Amino acid sequence: MDGLLIDSEPLWQEAGKSTLLDLGYTLTTEQYHTSTGLRTEEWIDHWFHYFQIDQQLAPSAVNTILKKAIENIRERGAMFPGAKDTIQLFRNKGLKIGLATSSPMEVVEAALNKFSLTDRFDVISSAGTLPYGKPHPQVYLQCAEQLEVSPLECLAFEDSFNGMIAAKAARMKCVVVPAESEFHHPKWAAADVKLKTLNEFEWSKLF
Repeated sequence: MDGLLIDSEPLWQEAGKSTLLDLGYTLTTEQYHTSTGLRTEEWIDHWFHYFQIDQQLAPSAVNTILKKAIENIRERGAMFPGAKDTIQLFRNKGLKIGLATSSPMEVVEAALNKFSLTDRFDVISSAGTLPYGKPHPQVYLQCAEQLEVSPLECLAFEDSFNGMIAAKAARMKCVVVPAESEFHHPKWAAADVKLKTLNEFEWSKLF
């Protein structure tokens, strides 16, 4: 969802960086990109360990980031080009569509309500309530189970490296749409298809 359907990664980045800055620590954009796709709790845990911040402050920081992210999405969130058309393409083919995301449900609901996408998905699977988040494949495996399909019959769309690893670990085909600044990085080699935007997606490239 974040960074693929909706252009919310800059809004998450803003929320995360400002929360750390309030604690006296500056996170660079390059550093931020290494942690995209993680759940907020894991994101905070990662950077709290990196900067050696008091872990007692972690729960409050998580709540602050979520609050800021939801406000940012509601006020300034935008859909990526081709997102609705790609969803409709699969709808037209009669295929099941699941949303597998690291975001907690309150963020998912805020985003889907804003863009009138609540009825576009057969199931929604959030890693927020699971034991493991991306890059662990659990959220993808749960989504496939809820769709009542084999992971081997699934196609995942991702924008983050951690998400791609999760999808491939679940044994799904994966289309990646990386951020422009990350597009030429060799780490995307594990993907089945790499696109600059969802508008470039062609069914014939996979089947």
